[in-house]
Amino acid sequence: MSTAWQHTPISADGRLGLASQHPGRSDPAYRRRRDALAARAEGHQVGAPYPAVDYTEDEHRTWRAVHQALGPAHHAHACRAVLDAGEDAGIRADRIPQHTEVSAALTARTGFAFTLAGGVVPNERFLGAMEHGYFHAVQFVRHPAVPLYAPEPDVLHDVFGHGVHLSCARLARLYRLIGQAANRTETAEALDILSRVYWFTLEYGLITEAGTPKAFGAALLSSFGEIGAHDGRTIRPLDPRAAAATPYRISGYQPVLYTVRSLEHLEDVLGAFCADFDDESASRMRVPALSRDRA
Repeated sequence: MSTAWQHTPISADGRLGLASQHPGRSDPAYRRRRDALAARAEGHQVGAPYPAVDYTEDEHRTWRAVHQALGPAHHAHACRAVLDAGEDAGIRADRIPQHTEVSAALTARTGFAFTLAGGVVPNERFLGAMEHGYFHAVQFVRHPAVPLYAPEPDVLHDVFGHGVHLSCARLARLYRLIGQAANRTETAEALDILSRVYWFTLEYGLITEAGTPKAFGAALLSSFGEIGAHDGRTIRPLDPRAAAATPYRISGYQPVLYTVRSLEHLEDVLGAFCADFDDESASRMRVPALSRDRA
């Protein structure tokens, strides 16, 4: 496997480097703004109201740049289910929507709403909240110097990725399935397995259409550079147990992805896995403990 998969885009021209070199990790002024918005999530109760953000014009400019780039990228590389959901979502182009705006639209369509996060959320809380129609989303914006890639989830990822998914009743049901399975488990081992299945389906899943892998997962939908970057990648038919044993990288392009034949196939495979998933079945899987690479 190429060493390129061990790196992250760190400049607007696509130059690769370590995630720590990304300006979103190394720019002090940006970090102060990002951390101040993330700090709002401390002590937040799932579903409780929280303040809106007074976004700057620079942040809105980043939003507009990404919106303009992702539209054509979705039409070229996203699966039909995502394209249809995106049309229903009607994501505005001119400015960053507030969480309350996104939530109002989602609730009307599928019963989902955003709830505040400050970054990566523990599996028990993050996955479990989805059974009850809450998706943890952040308010901060990616660094403007590299608008088409962020080394961590940001508001663009949550809206362009999960906001699109959760606009569609069929896709939203997959989130609830994961949440229901999470709330039947108690062990960290089981939650870790479930989080990896979530990662390789709802975050980074592919659907093969007419012989071509098309982006389905939310992380792909919000990453202009990665949505169609399959050269050199290993793409495997989805097997949840194999996916649960596959390491993944939070920061950087993924070297291994899984695909299904159709949305119906994903519903069948993920539905069957989640229906039977609990602490006992997780233990029987004997999946090795794998740490997520945040480099």
